[in-house]
Amino acid sequence: MLHASPSSFVILPALAKIVCEPGWKWQKREKPLQNYDLFYVWSGEGTVVRSGVPYQVGKGSCFLFRPGDHTSATHNPQKPLVLTYIHFDVAEEVTEIPAPYHELTETVEFEHLLARYVRLFLVQTYAAEEEGRLILKQLMIHLLRQDQVVPIERHVSNQLAEVIHEVANYVSQHPGAAHRVEDLAARAGLSPRYFSIKFKEITGSSVQSYVIRTRIERAQHLLLYAGMNVTEVADALGYRDIFFFSRQFKQHTGKSPSEIR
Repeated sequence: MLHASPSSFVILPALAKIVCEPGWKWQKREKPLQNYDLFYVWSGEGTVVRSGVPYQVGKGSCFLFRPGDHTSATHNPQKPLVLTYIHFDVAEEVTEIPAPYHELTETVEFEHLLARYVRLFLVQTYAAEEEGRLILKQLMIHLLRQDQVVPIERHVSNQLAEVIHEVANYVSQHPGAAHRVEDLAARAGLSPRYFSIKFKEITGSSVQSYVIRTRIERAQHLLLYAGMNVTEVADALGYRDIFFFSRQFKQHTGKSPSEIR
């Protein structure tokens, strides 16, 4: 669905966010599903069966049922399921379809999109179908991204990956600061050695290489667009030796700063 145009998504009237009644159950029907059904659990406990395979579900459980699937479900009456379901079709052939089941840990953005979609049709918002198609495409992209997570990140916790990315973003936002590994590790709440190992695993660069790359990228921008000369740029980015700056710049870009300027 990555390359399907938003206009090809067909809005169907079966959609809601509901709190399931204590005696609720989703009976298996003789005929399989005729369309796609995005099924998301906000809270509660239950069991969902897709084509004979049972899944224990709770907050963040997300199914993308496909045409041809047989489905059924039950839940714990003491902890009833709160769920959103959205039926839709796609009016063109699709090849990249999200996996049928995901356990989402970062749910805020996804839940915002789900809530927005349902609200559009509850209040009959102007141009609801046009916006709804765009939201469906966003939801599919979100699930496809879950399927394409870099393998190394599957071996570290989502929380650790988030912390490392936050530190990397901090370095990018402050390229002229004197970033010591010890200080960055303290920011992440990790030992310097462990931080260095995980930083390279997750970003693909050592801490030192990442710091240098962000400085050189910022230097290129300042030389090209800020009207600053080589000395000013070197000083702004914390280089005390302009010759060292020029040498490092050329190593990374293949050109001297004066050639860029």
